[in-house]
Amino acid sequence: MTTEASFDITKPLPQGTVLLAASAGTGKTWTISAVCAKAIATGMVHMEHLLLVTFNRSAARELHGR
Repeated sequence: MTTEASFDITKPLPQGTVLLAASAGTGKTWTISAVCAKAIATGMVHMEHLLLVTFNRSAARELHGR
């Protein structure tokens, strides 16, 4: 089952697998880093259990920096 919903960092994080698909320049990398930061801060996950995958080196550098 799939649903389309706008992401809001102030709401509870989704559970399970989430696909984030959007056009270039729409904030995907920001959203990924925000979700990870919130998950770590709320104790949902420990940093060493995260695996983040991007499709280019530029986004990987940005995630690393955040």
